[in-house]
Amino acid sequence: MAAQNIDEVVDGLAEIVREATRTGDRIGYFAALYRQVTVEIRKAIHEGRFEDGPRMDRFDTLFGNRYFEAHDAWLRDRGGPRCWRETFGLLDDRDTVIVQHLILGVNAHINLDLAVAAARTSPGADIHALQHDYLLINDILARVVLAVQDSVDALSPLLSLLDRVGGRTDEQILDFSIVQSRAEAWHNTVLLAGQTEAERATTIDRLDIRAAVLARLIARPGALVRPALELIRHTESDDVAAVITHLDNATQKAG
Repeated sequence: MAAQNIDEVVDGLAEIVREATRTGDRIGYFAALYRQVTVEIRKAIHEGRFEDGPRMDRFDTLFGNRYFEAHDAWLRDRGGPRCWRETFGLLDDRDTVIVQHLILGVNAHINLDLAVAAARTSPGADIHALQHDYLLINDILARVVLAVQDSVDALSPLLSLLDRVGGRTDEQILDFSIVQSRAEAWHNTVLLAGQTEAERATTIDRLDIRAAVLARLIARPGALVRPALELIRHTESDDVAAVITHLDNATQKAG
């Protein structure tokens, strides 16, 4: 699928969520989170909260199409960027807990796709005019993450065990790729915006490799975290369709 505007991005994500709910496919976990973020960004565009609403529509459409391309490539022949292959490759792994699936999607989409989409939206010196609206999205993401955190806590009653493992809470785990990685993604955005096509291809490949390495670390964290994840795994809901529905309604419940 290829979206032409943000409305089509929302519709495309909703279709993935519907199909995943029907088939019990964990691909719907991140898609549900992503759909809610996109709905909130669309709302902010309609409310005139961005400096340039039409530009943000283009930006979000390019961003969404990066996800759709990776999704379609995986379904077609298990292809696509390395980091997305690492992410989608764990969908059938029953040892991967809900919060890991969410972080894996966030990692790939922000640490690879975000800078690529932003640089294509405003290439060259125009990239600096995008920064204000780019940063405004952080506030939207923070609100959605808080709502999704509540949903994940309800689905994973022992997720709080991570509070006592390395001092990392579930909120901090979700924040890892939203606060830190978005800041780094902006640096990479400026870099990509000023590069030639050949240079850009090399940089994108480097970002993909790094995000793939991070995906492996998320999927198989250090020995200190593993016992807590094992307990979480045995107590959280294994009803995939119900989990997707719960996550997809997180912001409505928060409201």
